[in-house]
Amino acid sequence: MKLIDALKIIQKSSGSSTATFKVALVCGFTPLHLQTFLQAELQQLFTDHRVEVVTGLYGDLRGTLESLRIETLDAVAIVLEWFDVDARLGIRQLGGWSPHNLESIHERAILFLRHLKQLVENVSRSTPVAVSLPTLGFPPIFSNAGWQAGEIALRLKQEVASFGVQISQMNGVKVLNQDRLDHDSVSSERFNARSEWSSGFPYQLSHASAVAKLLAMLIRNPLPKKGLITDLDNTLWNGIVGEVGVDGIHWDQDHNSAHYGFYQQMLKTLSEEGVLIAAASKNEPSSVEAAFNREDLLLTKDAISMLAVSWGSKAQAVSQILNAWNVGAESVVFVDDSSLELAEVSLAHPEVECVQFPLGDPQGIYDLAIRLRDLFGRGMISEEDRFRSQSIRSNSELRRLVAEDTEGFSDALLEQAEAELTINVSKDPNDTRAFELINKTNQFNLNGRRVTEAAWRTYLQEPDTFLLTASYKDRFGALGKIAVITGRVGDKRISVDTWVMSCRAFARRIEHQCLKAVFEKFDRDEIVFDYVSTSRNMPVAKFFSELLNDEPASPVTISRSWFDTKCPTLFHRVTERNDE
Repeated sequence: MKLIDALKIIQKSSGSSTATFKVALVCGFTPLHLQTFLQAELQQLFTDHRVEVVTGLYGDLRGTLESLRIETLDAVAIVLEWFDVDARLGIRQLGGWSPHNLESIHERAILFLRHLKQLVENVSRSTPVAVSLPTLGFPPIFSNAGWQAGEIALRLKQEVASFGVQISQMNGVKVLNQDRLDHDSVSSERFNARSEWSSGFPYQLSHASAVAKLLAMLIRNPLPKKGLITDLDNTLWNGIVGEVGVDGIHWDQDHNSAHYGFYQQMLKTLSEEGVLIAAASKNEPSSVEAAFNREDLLLTKDAISMLAVSWGSKAQAVSQILNAWNVGAESVVFVDDSSLELAEVSLAHPEVECVQFPLGDPQGIYDLAIRLRDLFGRGMISEEDRFRSQSIRSNSELRRLVAEDTEGFSDALLEQAEAELTINVSKDPNDTRAFELINKTNQFNLNGRRVTEAAWRTYLQEPDTFLLTASYKDRFGALGKIAVITGRVGDKRISVDTWVMSCRAFARRIEHQCLKAVFEKFDRDEIVFDYVSTSRNMPVAKFFSELLNDEPASPVTISRSWFDTKCPTLFHRVTERNDE
């Protein structure tokens, strides 16, 4: 991003929204253009907010952290450089280093990082923290020539690396990936000695822009995509199986096609992380079946939730897969080597992210894997992620049984499902699955409102709020944590602010069981729901309509006696947990 572009973005957004997103930029140098770039990058990510970036005292990174008013912030960005660890590792303090005091720099670094770790931990309890470890090199203060790594320099880097590992394990802390920064910002073009001496700003503009962009992504932490649909011929393998036969397709070094195997390995890894993988191919089903029976195929058939193989259009195949998955098109990526097929799918499903497979370009395939990692990346793999594909298959089996039952999800079917629902009422601000469900669920969503991580933590710290989550499993499989309700408990009534449920849990009367749990847990006679109709939350509107015998209007109020009268028979075995 150019500086002039960043200024235009900030100017255009001023006064555009009453909602603010406030970030503290904590660094020991003069923030100058880094502050501008960070505000602009965040503004592009938080379009429904007016972004504000505040800074602290020059030369006192730890003092700035200690004096932050955490309750007013939505995030904290810490940019650490070597001169913060010890001023002798910079160029502004003159006469500070010599061959006789290098060991003391290492000793001071240990103490500094130990204190900084405690400060980061304190801040992260209330506010999300994004940290950039030192990005600039050392000045030439060590005795060895520049092409040799010195012992003290290596020890300093080891201390910072250890510090990074420790804070990355803290809830609410994310550390900027140095490898990605090295890719985006050439190390030899980062430091600006003239600017550092004249104004205390050590970065070239291009480097400041790169750091700001990655920090903004850490803070925004976009939700990962859920599913990937891939072509097969000349994509998953080299060759057209219908023409060269099952033994004529390759993905190995011997046939100079290992880059296709690398793509298979990437998809296999994504599948093991919980990403839904499907294939859409214009082919004879028998040929594809034979290809997937090859023992050397890295992406085995078990790793694929659905094969849509026919001579029909790819757009129709994608429709079938989306219907089977029951996920929003905006959460899905389609990969194909044909520009025509991509255009067709994009026209039929404009929310699907269509990606061109770089046919015959090994470097392009490697870059594609990096892009897929960004699209599907997540900080941790949850239990729900691991068995998502299994639950999709279970849903398919359940739909087959329902299709045989003219009454749909009948009492008989639900009674035989051996359903178990686990209710948890602990207010854990580090419950990433609950936070993720609130921010990505659209169909069964009380009002469609999203929440920032800082707002989520603040809300749960208030004494009158509650968080109820529900996990589900039955004989068809486990769905994991699939429902979240948040609200406030008053003297006479309960106010529900948020209620979301995964589409995988529809039609099992889980929503009824959750409401019953809220009534019983908090022992109030009435629940008031902050319901707002959106273009996508028809399922929750339908639920209220059936419960009320009328179209819902905001707010929706349901009494306990009315609910008891209208609630259908529930067959779940319910257990309660409290992890606090």
